[in-house]
Amino acid sequence: MNATERIEAACSFLLQSPPGEINDVLNDVRNIISDDDSLHEGVLPALKEYNLSQFMTVDVPGTDHQSIVSEAARVAATQEGQERFIDPRSKTSFLFDHLSLVRPEASDSQPEEPDADSEPFRSALEKATLTYLAAHFHDGVTSVFSSKEAANQFVIQVVANKYNPTNYWAGRWRSSYTIDLNENTVRGQVLVNVHYYEQGNVQLSTTHTISLSLPAAIVTSSPSSSASKILALIENEEGKYQESLNDTYQEMGEKTFKGLRRALPLTRQKLDWDKVLGYKLGAELASSKGMFGGS
Repeated sequence: MNATERIEAACSFLLQSPPGEINDVLNDVRNIISDDDSLHEGVLPALKEYNLSQFMTVDVPGTDHQSIVSEAARVAATQEGQERFIDPRSKTSFLFDHLSLVRPEASDSQPEEPDADSEPFRSALEKATLTYLAAHFHDGVTSVFSSKEAANQFVIQVVANKYNPTNYWAGRWRSSYTIDLNENTVRGQVLVNVHYYEQGNVQLSTTHTISLSLPAAIVTSSPSSSASKILALIENEEGKYQESLNDTYQEMGEKTFKGLRRALPLTRQKLDWDKVLGYKLGAELASSKGMFGGS
């Protein structure tokens, strides 16, 4: 395997990193590359892609909250390895170094004036989303943007991480919604990634697409009322998705996992499936809101 092929392999491994484990994966692929300078240069595009798609979070300088680093937040590219992102909540932008994996950091905070026409509704959406976040994701982070694509479009993004290496699991919940007041629609996705690795290696990666039409009564309400009703619709959809995950993993525990094994394993003793369920693997994977800190 030549140097280019090794870099490509390293990038592939990085992009498949489970939640909270990308630094561990990077340390492992160092053994493949054996050259830190070449490694950093070669994997930088993969790290950028990973950070943006996984909604990496950073402490915003001068504030007491975190902001999401994503494509919706990106405002400009700067020097090598760094880009500028916006935090609409504090009305600032900051530099982010994609190579700072151990503790992602923001720097060089600067004022960023919002669009005067869209800010009232964006701010109302932000307030409603923060209320929703506090109710369901204790350690979650949200950023709400005015869309860069068109007027009267807004993007809500939420990420919640739970890292529990002591019990051999880690998980990430991401959701992203585009609210289009021109078409009166809400379109988005919920993405759940979980890694469970006690005496094995089980990963869950699932995507749920949501598409809603907004009644005229919601769109014509005040920004505060409209935003609260939109978040209520999102809450209802995410609640139904959580229930579907619960049902799926209950069925897997009762049927699918049993079907994967022969009647008698090599020990010639029957497997105690009730004991297996006692490990609560299905519950850990399915109870997304409980797992990510909510109720």
